[in-house]
Amino acid sequence: MRAHVTVGLISTAFLGVVVLGGSVAGQSGRHMNSQIDLLAAKKPIFGLGLPSARGGGPGRGAPGGDAAATPTPPAPQPPPKTPVELAKDAIAHPEADYFFFGGMERGVDNALPGFTTMMDAIVEAGGIATSPYKRLLVPINVKTPNISSAEQPADPSRYVANVSKQLNVGVTTISFVEVDSAEELRQGIAAMRFKSKGGTRPDDIGQAPKYWGLSEAEYRRKADVWPLNPEGELVVWAIVETEEGLANLREIAQVPGLAVIAAGAGSLGGVFSTTVDGKRVRDNEAWEAAIQKILATCKEFKKPCAYPVSENDIETRMQQGYNVAILQSFNDAAFRAVAKGRQFTGRQ
Repeated sequence: MRAHVTVGLISTAFLGVVVLGGSVAGQSGRHMNSQIDLLAAKKPIFGLGLPSARGGGPGRGAPGGDAAATPTPPAPQPPPKTPVELAKDAIAHPEADYFFFGGMERGVDNALPGFTTMMDAIVEAGGIATSPYKRLLVPINVKTPNISSAEQPADPSRYVANVSKQLNVGVTTISFVEVDSAEELRQGIAAMRFKSKGGTRPDDIGQAPKYWGLSEAEYRRKADVWPLNPEGELVVWAIVETEEGLANLREIAQVPGLAVIAAGAGSLGGVFSTTVDGKRVRDNEAWEAAIQKILATCKEFKKPCAYPVSENDIETRMQQGYNVAILQSFNDAAFRAVAKGRQFTGRQ
C-alpha cells in the first residue's frame, strides 16, 4: 500500500468501558497491545506514523533581486532529534492507538538497524506502562515485504525470516501487503506463530521480551495471534491493493486470525490508471468501486476496515463505514485528522 491508511468508525458506546491513553479499561483481559481491546469492543481505532528525525538542509538566498545585494542568510535549522526525543514525542500522543511504520515494505534488513535503535529508545523513554495494567504506550504496526507475487512465488525461507526479524524487535502488528489470496495470508499468519502453536516462527525471539517488558516465558505465552489465541498480543492486517486480491477478497476475509482488512487506496489508484497522452489518468469510478467492494466485504464478514485518509476526507470515509484509521505521518495534519476522527465518533 502506497498511501496512508486511516480510518475510524463503529459504535462509540460500550457499557462499562473507560478509555485510558488509547486503551480500553473496564473489560476482562486487558491487553498490552491497545488495538485488541478496542477491536473486541468494536471501537474506532486511530494510528499515527512513527516519528522520525527531521532532516536539515542548506538554505537558499532570496531569488532574484540585485546580484550585488547581500544574500539573505538561511534560517537556522534545528538539530535532528535523538531517538529518545522522538520516542518521547510518540508517548506524548496517547490519542494514537498504535504507530505505523512502512519502511520495511521493500526489505527488512536495511531498515532494521535504525528501527531497532528506535525500539531501544522507546523502552528508555518509558514506553512500557505498568499502571493500571502493563501495556505498550507505542505499539508498532509494520508492513512486511510481499510474501508472493507472479514474479516471485512464496519462499518460506524468506518470508518467515522477515516476519521473525520484525517480531523479534517488539513489533505487535504485522500488515501483509499486496495480499492476493487466502493461502498467502495463511502462510503469513503461520509465520507469526511459534511451532508449538502450529506455526512456522523459529524459537529464537531475539530481544523481544525486553521491548514488551516481560520475561522470556511471559513473552512466549503472549506472542501469539489474536483472536486465534484470546491471550495473544499480535494482530494481523491484510492490505488489499491488487486485482488478484480484489478477486479473492471474500476468501481472504474468512482466513482465521485476520483482524483488519485495509484498502490499499494508493496502489489501487495505480491499478485503475492508464496512460493517456503520456500522463497517468485514474479511472475514478472503477477505483471507488474497488474501495467500496472492500468495505462491503468487511461489513459482510464483520471485519474492521481500514482506509488511508487525511483530515480532508476522514469524516466521509468513516461515515461510509470504514473504522480503522491509519496515518503514516507524524505531523500537525495527522494530529488534526486523528482529533477530527475521534470527535466524529465520540471517542474522546
